[in-house]
Amino acid sequence: MLIIERLIGDVFVETVNLEKGTITEAGTVKEILENRIAGGTNKFVIDISACEFIDSTFLGVLVNSLKKSVKAGGDLKLVGFKPAVHAMFELTRLYRVFETFSDVQSAVKSFSK
Repeated sequence: MLIIERLIGDVFVETVNLEKGTITEAGTVKEILENRIAGGTNKFVIDISACEFIDSTFLGVLVNSLKKSVKAGGDLKLVGFKPAVHAMFELTRLYRVFETFSDVQSAVKSFSK
């Protein structure tokens, strides 16, 4: 399964169950997140701790989903950076855009602050 979903309170936790997040999977992830947002969900925690690598297309899906969730009055937060993924966020300076956490529980709790 590409994405494992669970609801904690009013926050959807989307666990990306991939070693590599690439253009091949980006469309599926985009569709899942867009459908959730269209259905009224606006709070997301995306757990990418299984990903050893993500490409620019996959990053674009995360950025666009962040914009849409914020526009809907929510937010999208990230959990679990492996070294190569962390390097990609540093290189693109997206670490300034996303709020990141070391674990899902901390990210979910941050919505209640």
